[in-house]
Amino acid sequence: MLRGKNVLLSVTGSIAAYKSAHLVRELIKKGANVKVIVTESALQFVTTITLSTLSNNPVYKDFIKDNNTGEWNNHVDLGTWADLLLIAPATAHTISNLVTGKADSFFLATFLSCTAPVFIAPAMDLDMFKNSSTQDNLKKLKERGIEIIDPDDGHLASGLEGKGRLREPEEIVEILYQYYLDKATLKNIKVLISAGPTYESIDPVRFIGNHSSGKMGFAIANAAQKRGASVQLVTGPVKLKSPENIERIDVVSASEMKKEIKNRFNDTDVLIMSAAVADYQPIKMAKEKIKKKNTELNIALKKTPDILRDLSKMKKKQIVIGFALETEDEKKNAYDKMKRKNLDAIVLNSLNDKGAGFGYDTNKITLITPLDERKFELKSKDLVAEDILNFIEECI
Repeated sequence: MLRGKNVLLSVTGSIAAYKSAHLVRELIKKGANVKVIVTESALQFVTTITLSTLSNNPVYKDFIKDNNTGEWNNHVDLGTWADLLLIAPATAHTISNLVTGKADSFFLATFLSCTAPVFIAPAMDLDMFKNSSTQDNLKKLKERGIEIIDPDDGHLASGLEGKGRLREPEEIVEILYQYYLDKATLKNIKVLISAGPTYESIDPVRFIGNHSSGKMGFAIANAAQKRGASVQLVTGPVKLKSPENIERIDVVSASEMKKEIKNRFNDTDVLIMSAAVADYQPIKMAKEKIKKKNTELNIALKKTPDILRDLSKMKKKQIVIGFALETEDEKKNAYDKMKRKNLDAIVLNSLNDKGAGFGYDTNKITLITPLDERKFELKSKDLVAEDILNFIEECI
């Protein structure tokens, strides 16, 4: 369940920091993508070159990346990248700073910017761990929804025996694995998603298409697999990297997309048609490139296959969700499309909303069902995907 997850590991200044190298290795072995933040004091126990080599990513420490150019590390972007923030080892000093909300370091600013689940693995001497201040701080963090990985009993760096020893890397990784296993709300659910545009050829060089980037469909696919779903993604021509742990099927035309989706539909639990399928195609494709001879060029067109309409005739137990990108009479057109194509819901987005539609990393949607509608504010397409999947979970 860690495969494909973006894990941000923060290493603070404890002698147990030497275990961070092993921890990175264990996370990588489970298929996680790992980036590491170190504090200044952590570098007394472990080197950046070790952590960078093992994680195959640069290690972050300061805001400034290059003093000569002013290039800087963006803590907000890093916090947004993370699917999970793991602070291990976490010293008593670190835990105190997390409680008070200090932001005087790159690590603390990233913590405050991160909206992903946070796990803290304390490591300190037994009396420091038992101290009422430490226990009060841990209690406050728990109340804020932060997961605490309790330390082990054992031999400590001070020479004493007791509770305060950082859990072994294999145990920490197993705890994270179990967390995602418990959160796999779409486990055993088969989700089929369409994304991107379709291109309908005019001649060997030109085509009819649209500006769809495929970002929304890919975001949904990525979010669904992280919830444990078995995901198939049928995509038109896009320049996007495949999300981890999905089956990607590349197509070009509406006819190809229909064929691939139809072949998989009967074995699907949920279909999400986010692709911007072309409405028309040339009646006949020219065999050779059309030369620029006349002032005007007339091309006879016919409708492309209506994928959702045809699938509605095959629909049995499946949950089917369509998309509608509108410019006028938006809700009416979306409602009509939902009813006409026998959809369980339709996701309406408007080109009139700034920051929504083709090409953007953000979207603003209204999720419409036969019984109600839910409006959402402008947000990243990753978060829009979560809203859509939350609705699907209600329907299952």
